[in-house]
Amino acid sequence: MLDDLTLPVPLSARAGSFTLRSAVPDDLDALMALLSDDPISAARGDVAAAGDREAYAGALLAIVEDPANALLVVVDVTGSVVGTMQLTRIPGMARRGSTRLLVEAVRVSSALRSSGIGSAMVRWVTDVAAPALGVSLVQLTSDAARTDAHRFYERLGFTGSHVGFKYRVG
Repeated sequence: MLDDLTLPVPLSARAGSFTLRSAVPDDLDALMALLSDDPISAARGDVAAAGDREAYAGALLAIVEDPANALLVVVDVTGSVVGTMQLTRIPGMARRGSTRLLVEAVRVSSALRSSGIGSAMVRWVTDVAAPALGVSLVQLTSDAARTDAHRFYERLGFTGSHVGFKYRVG
C-alpha cells in the first residue's frame, strides 16, 4: 500500500532543495517540536513535553508499522526535519467504491512557512502519491480557526466541500 511509494524524493521550494522521506524513530524529537511549533496544536496539548515522549513514540511506531499509513518528513540539506505530514489510504464504498487518501497533520517549521515547502509537499501528494496509490480523491481536514491554511489549500485546488465533526472520547 503506502510502502509502494518511491521515497525519498527531492522537493524544490523557494527556500531551496529539500528531501521528502519516511519518518524514522530518530525523528521523534523533531516531530514533537514541529507539532508544538504550531499554536493551535500547542493549545490542544502538543507542547513537546518530555512526559509525552512515550505516547508520541508509540504513535510513531503504530503509524510506520501500518501499511495503510505513512508518516513523512521533509529534511533540509543538513538533515534537519523542517516539515511533516501523515497519509492514510482509505478504501471505501461510497463514490462507487472509491479509495481516498487522507492527508493529516501537515506542518512546516514556523521559520520556513510561506517558503514553498508546504506547497511542494501537497503537490507531491496530489501529483505523485495519489496516482501511484490508485486513489480517486485526496481529502484533508483543517481546523476552522486555520483561515490561512484554508486559503493555502484552496490555492492548491482543494475545495471546502464538507463540514467536519469530531467527538472527543473520554
